[in-house]
Amino acid sequence: MPSKYPLGKLLIDQALISPADLDKALYVQGQVGGRLGAILIRIGALSEDAILPVLSEQLGMPLLDLKDLPGNSRQLLEWLNSTGLAIDWWLDQEVFAFVQDEKISCCARDPLNNNIREILEKTFPDSNLEWMLVRSHDLDQLLDRVSRLENSDGQANSGVGYLRELAEEAPVIEFVNNLLAMAFDQRASDIHIEPERYTVKVRLRIDGILYERFTLPIDRFNAIASRIKLISGMDIAEHRLPQDGQIETRVSGEDLDVRISALPGVHGESIVMRLLPKEKQKFSIDSIGMQPDNLKSLKEWASQPHGIILVTGPTGSGKSTTLYSVLDNINTGARKIITVEDPVEYRMAGITQVQTLDTIGYNFARALRAILRQDPDVIMIGEIRDRETAEIAIQSSLTGHLVLSTLHTNDAISAFTRLIDMGIDPFLVATPVRAVMAQRLVRRICKHCAVTGNPVVDIRAKTEQNLPDFLVGQAANWLEPVGCKHCQGSGFSGRVGIHELVPVTPELQHAIAQGGSTAELHQIAVQQGFKSLREDGFLKAYQGITSVEEVLRVTAS
Repeated sequence: MPSKYPLGKLLIDQALISPADLDKALYVQGQVGGRLGAILIRIGALSEDAILPVLSEQLGMPLLDLKDLPGNSRQLLEWLNSTGLAIDWWLDQEVFAFVQDEKISCCARDPLNNNIREILEKTFPDSNLEWMLVRSHDLDQLLDRVSRLENSDGQANSGVGYLRELAEEAPVIEFVNNLLAMAFDQRASDIHIEPERYTVKVRLRIDGILYERFTLPIDRFNAIASRIKLISGMDIAEHRLPQDGQIETRVSGEDLDVRISALPGVHGESIVMRLLPKEKQKFSIDSIGMQPDNLKSLKEWASQPHGIILVTGPTGSGKSTTLYSVLDNINTGARKIITVEDPVEYRMAGITQVQTLDTIGYNFARALRAILRQDPDVIMIGEIRDRETAEIAIQSSLTGHLVLSTLHTNDAISAFTRLIDMGIDPFLVATPVRAVMAQRLVRRICKHCAVTGNPVVDIRAKTEQNLPDFLVGQAANWLEPVGCKHCQGSGFSGRVGIHELVPVTPELQHAIAQGGSTAELHQIAVQQGFKSLREDGFLKAYQGITSVEEVLRVTAS
């Protein structure tokens, strides 16, 4: 049964939008008209996936899943042609119908359009019409398959003016806005739009893992790509060279920075959109998931007046977040802090942040030379990429500055040999480096569906035998993922860091200066109580934060 309450009230009652969002949408509706739900999606108040169940409740219309839609496009085309209505009418009005359980099920972009309803009622006077809701991308996919069958030899226009017109069409605008809102609601960090020969895959990276969300016909790609490139400041006519762009927008009631990369491929441009929520950039060194003993060490190193602290790991392992958290911890106003980054990912109050620009020769090394004339106490370098940057970082630390930076190595010990491989003398590596920390991100196990686990005997026995002091006396809480609606069936929700820390003790310093191998340096670190990434991960599995299988996956190397 339809609900007696208006859509706006239902959405506010379910805390899906704020009264301010409703007021804004009603104002837009009063100015330009249109359905309230479509306007709320367009202004970024919420996603289509969030609003459709509420609309289903309000209108008393079932919401169809993709599996419920006709799977055979040719049979659907033949049935639509048999109704007496021109196929162009179905496509132009963005409506389709099919026979289901002796009823004719009808779906449309606007199921409340009276003209469409009257025409279908006259076309099927003796039939029971049942109107249903359908997601926009499912509707588009089905209609596009029908259109492609009907016009199999049609040629797509590719002129710049045509692409710009496509990008300004309301369904395309709504699709892109809804895609951003859907990705944000599902906690995605990246959206991947990947054209193939006949289809376009849309995948979301959630907690570091890519999940395919839906597939579109290749005919939709030009319009979607043109819309994204247009609003991000790219050249919509350029398809041969890589491009980068940026959008500042509001989705699901949150302000969002979206960084976009377009890379030419065989079947079209691969588009990746990275979502950076502005209002969630709260960095706290106490909440990055470090064990108490590691956290204490990191805070002590960050309080030193000079030296180098390195954070290592692959791309996407949370290195920048860790460095920002350290800066937030020491940003008391007593020290001048300057960062040099490419790009500046997050804005922090009370800190001078410098953006490099390689196109004009303003690289890390050149920026660092300028920074040293700004009387800094603490310098954060986004990444040490080459010998010149490494040399300036080392000289800066030797002249009384605390330097924080990242390095791409697989583990903490390899950082020393990586710097030496860059051409830095071993004694210059040994002298200023205070500590190195490697990290990875593992997925947090979903507390709503996790069940008690039983890891293999060797892992359980070794972990419980070597518990640190802060865990002695705490009962084991080994868990395994299951999957539920709260975690979208993955068994995990959110991520946490696992870490390995290597302080540069006199013994290790001597071995580095003597050109010791990675194996020799690792042996010294183990003798001094070194705990590897995997061992730290098993401790988090012991505490019920993640699972043993997840730790093994992330630390497989």
